[in-house]
Amino acid sequence: MWIGTKGFVLLVLGFFVCGFQLAFIGTHLPAYLLDRNLGAWLGGAALATIGATNIAGTFICGVVGDHISKKKILVGLYLARAAAVATFVLLPPSDVSTLLFAAVMGFTWLGTVPLTTGIVAQVFGPRYLATLIGIVFFMHQIGSFLGAWLGGLVFEQTGNYDIMWWCVVLAGIMAAFLHLPIDEQPLTSKFSRLQGAVSSA
Repeated sequence: MWIGTKGFVLLVLGFFVCGFQLAFIGTHLPAYLLDRNLGAWLGGAALATIGATNIAGTFICGVVGDHISKKKILVGLYLARAAAVATFVLLPPSDVSTLLFAAVMGFTWLGTVPLTTGIVAQVFGPRYLATLIGIVFFMHQIGSFLGAWLGGLVFEQTGNYDIMWWCVVLAGIMAAFLHLPIDEQPLTSKFSRLQGAVSSA
């Protein structure tokens, strides 16, 4: 039942994009910075900044998701990632722009996890939560593999990461639009209403 549900499929595709983006950035950002003639220390500092701001971002997204639409927050996170990457790539490379980019990316890094998990639990209930989240996370890992692998392949073929950066931007925009049609209402409520309508008819 849940595999063929449109909302679940859209969540899976969105989490695939999440893995694609994060693995590419986490794997290739230090090399990109070196390629742009920035200091070797900056790659480590950027990843450390991502890790630090990720703590706050994940916590805040989880708390806010208890009070407003989780899918709307996810839309905002993916659009924020796309905007941050586009701005970072278009600006002249510098230590300051890199660390600001890392802070924004870190804040949106794993904020998708409590929100996506929350939607799955909210829509499908707790009975199959572990199985469903396992499927969602499996797709995240496939996206992660492609993000890391394609980043290296593109660099070998073109000598730079430009194509991959813009793929990350487009993927973020696509993920944002994928989440818009998701219905966050529990399936049990929908079935109850449907049964009631059938009975009254």
